[in-house]
Amino acid sequence: MPAGKKTACGACGQVARSWYDRKTRRVRDLPCGDTRVYLAVEIRRVACRKCGKVKQETLDWLADNPFYTKRFASFVGRRCRSMTIKDVAEETRLNWKTIKALDAQYMQEQLRRAGTPAPKVIGIDEISIRKGHTYRIVVSDLERRRPIWFGGKDRSEASMDEFYQWLGVSKSKKIRLAVMDMWKAFRNSTLKPEHAPQAAILFDKFHVLRHLGEALDRVRKAEYDRLTGKDRRFIKGQKYTLLAHRENLKPNGRRSLRLLLKANRRLNTAYLLKEEFGQLWDYEREGWARRFFENWRAALKWQRLKPYETFAKMIDRHWDGIAAYCKPENKIALGFVEGMNNKIRVIQRRSYGLRDEEYLRLKVLTCMLHPI
Repeated sequence: MPAGKKTACGACGQVARSWYDRKTRRVRDLPCGDTRVYLAVEIRRVACRKCGKVKQETLDWLADNPFYTKRFASFVGRRCRSMTIKDVAEETRLNWKTIKALDAQYMQEQLRRAGTPAPKVIGIDEISIRKGHTYRIVVSDLERRRPIWFGGKDRSEASMDEFYQWLGVSKSKKIRLAVMDMWKAFRNSTLKPEHAPQAAILFDKFHVLRHLGEALDRVRKAEYDRLTGKDRRFIKGQKYTLLAHRENLKPNGRRSLRLLLKANRRLNTAYLLKEEFGQLWDYEREGWARRFFENWRAALKWQRLKPYETFAKMIDRHWDGIAAYCKPENKIALGFVEGMNNKIRVIQRRSYGLRDEEYLRLKVLTCMLHPI
């Protein structure tokens, strides 16, 4: 027979004479060594005579999935930060869908504890989520070094507008610096009057140098096509030797690079110009930076390096977004955006086969947060 008790109803909030019955549930908790631990818990159902509703007792220490404790969900979430869902499922002897749900709950709690973002310096980039040029935009808070937004339907201006609508007008007006690549849609959206027209635009150093690396590779291909016979052997297979920093090469790579630059004068010139261009970000005055760039561009005059001339014209068109780095207040760690992109690529490889974009969004937004 159900027993009577005075208790507060979850529906109406009133204290009234109610009846309740008990039901035992088995709840999984943290393991003890290799032994799985289950708790036998009595869950009461309470019927309120005042509002006529039947409510089940709520226990704060249970996860959203009521068959697991919150600390077990946290255990699973911490495991999923460095392991695949399949590996965690095999370790805990659970279905992979259950592991995924517990991991999503863990990440949502991480975001709740991180609080609402109010960025002053943002980094904007896009990632490809599947084949066929399907992109999503990732916006990061570069001062707190964490992603704050993942969304859009592509990398268009309309998709970028969604971020500023999500952030709100008051917070958008507080952004003082926006770091991005030279994609026109991102810049146009940022500088709209209702978004962040006061923000300085800074083009990411690594995207600029990537364009320069592509120009060097086109020079390499042109030299390979121009030469014949045994002269080609110095160039074949040396793409990444040319593009890598000298200090990152192994001894064999350094020997190959020395031999290549000694054998081909044009590639030697192109390589030296590529290495020299990196000094542009060391200047603290725009006038000195501009003088360096003009001297660098003048050195191309008699070299017949068409890809480099095209690159120099592109830099000249986007000079304002590069010169902004000369100001002391804009000296920020630009490597964070590139490092975060590498983390996202690792997440995508680890989550290979998943089609849940919301789960990927949670993974991206929590990849730089501290575990709980």
